Amino acid sequence: MKEILSHLFEYKSFDRTQAYDILTNIATGKYDPHQIAAFMTTYGMRSIRVEELQGFRDAMYDLCLKVDFPGYRLIDMCGTGGDGKDTFNISTLASFVVAGAGYHVAKHGNVGVSSGCGSSNVMELLGYTFTNDQAVLQNQLEKANICFLHAPLFHPAMKTVAPIRRALGVKTFFNMLGPLTNPANPEYQSVGVFNLELARLYAYLYQGTDKKYSIIHALDGYDEISLTGDFKMVDNAGEHYYQVSDLGFDIIKAEQIQGGSNPQEAASIFQKIIEGGGTDAQNQVVLTNAAFAIKTLEPQKTFGDCYYEAESSLLGKKALKSLKTLTNG
Repeated sequence: MKEILSHLFEYKSFDRTQAYDILTNIATGKYDPHQIAAFMTTYGMRSIRVEELQGFRDAMYDLCLKVDFPGYRLIDMCGTGGDGKDTFNISTLASFVVAGAGYHVAKHGNVGVSSGCGSSNVMELLGYTFTNDQAVLQNQLEKANICFLHAPLFHPAMKTVAPIRRALGVKTFFNMLGPLTNPANPEYQSVGVFNLELARLYAYLYQGTDKKYSIIHALDGYDEISLTGDFKMVDNAGEHYYQVSDLGFDIIKAEQIQGGSNPQEAASIFQKIIEGGGTDAQNQVVLTNAAFAIKTLEPQKTFGDCYYEAESSLLGKKALKSLKTLTNG
């Protein structure tokens, strides 16, 4: 690790194979926690190269416990986190809206590390029991249209780095890996990222796969469509720029979508919205993110058609039914 750190201190980069080996060694306990913390901290002070991200992704995926759900057209809606915006769990709510609309979601999630509350924190408080049993997960997909893949149960690398990430409390390159390493390897991906540089890196990586994708970044810093300002989207067809008015909405204020500072608050807001008690701003943000996920699955549909499907799911309590089926099942 001394050589690796010296390499970084000299502003040098790693090739794909070197990055693969580094992450494999981290995951298998070859370095002590102090060295790993130094590596993660140093890495956070520089831009990651596409070859490095590819190597880290390959290692994480090769080491993970994989699950396979043949016959299902799966989508994951998993953001990087790390935007520091303290929103409620928008992508997790949108995932249930998409499931309620009749699509199959393999949601990859984790506890909050660089944010107050991750999707796993909320799911646990709502009564969901984490599992990596493929038969159980497939049954959930069949009955609820959604299964939840709690990252630490599938990624041994998480066991080594989780306490270090918690101690650091800031985003690291592991934030970038979550959406890239879903153990179900879904064909469709709608992912939010915390900056434009990462959006372009993701697009480059996805172009080398068979994935149908949409990569979202709000230009005021959110890793999802926040409706607080303009946003960019990169998908299989290219790069797109949207103004909030293009969607027929007015810009909302940041405080209208806050509420993720602790798990209890986040779970309470989640429950209120999915039960139909959300504010107009909260509903619009959730439904817009869900609509673009549906459009990722069904690119021939208009945004309006996709939004209507999402709205019918949320307000018709179909998203709530998916949640209850999943947590009671």
